[in-house]
Amino acid sequence: MTVKAVIFDLDGTIATFNLDFKAMRAEVRGYLMKMGVPASVLKVNESIFEMLKKTEIFTKNQGKNAGALEEIRREVLGIAERYEMEAASLTSLLPGAVDTLKALREKGLKIGLCTINSEKTTGYILARFKLAEYFDATVPRNQVNHVKPSPEHCGLALKALGVAAEETAVVGDSVVDMQSAKELNMLAVGLPTGVSTREQLVSHGANFIITSITDLPVLIERMNRLQNDS
Repeated sequence: MTVKAVIFDLDGTIATFNLDFKAMRAEVRGYLMKMGVPASVLKVNESIFEMLKKTEIFTKNQGKNAGALEEIRREVLGIAERYEMEAASLTSLLPGAVDTLKALREKGLKIGLCTINSEKTTGYILARFKLAEYFDATVPRNQVNHVKPSPEHCGLALKALGVAAEETAVVGDSVVDMQSAKELNMLAVGLPTGVSTREQLVSHGANFIITSITDLPVLIERMNRLQNDS
């Protein structure tokens, strides 16, 4: 089908990726251990969202109430937001990001943003670089119960854009973005500028790999032309 919309990741895709993941994960893990979660349950290299899932299972098994879990979740996401805001104050846009957004807008495509960053961090970056006007829908982690690769996350962006999954391309730098696209039968476009290599992106479902975000308008134009000619 013709591509009518694009959903972007933020860090590593539009803005440079400079979040200190190692320090953030270590602090979150340390906090969860203080709250009674065994060290053996929490892996050093897993995401904070994976840690939270394991914490939820552990606390339920321990008979703790939902209020206790929600307090832990708030604290963990607060730690994450602190690191995100620090990174956001130091980040820069990837070369060609604004030109790419302008080109897609001129082609009449709808544009969405689906990020595991907090609403505060996302809003700060969009305001700092004057990008908000380019996005028809923005879905930070605060708006969903389960972040990508859960289909809930990008699914909410699709709903807000009012487009079918088959008409939408997801552009991101991580395997999570590729998995998100595949979960909903969207086109997966990998950009090896952040946390994942080209090989990792391909192995997790990337339909296309672009080396620069500026390649995206050309790729979409080519695909739509082939679709119209067929």
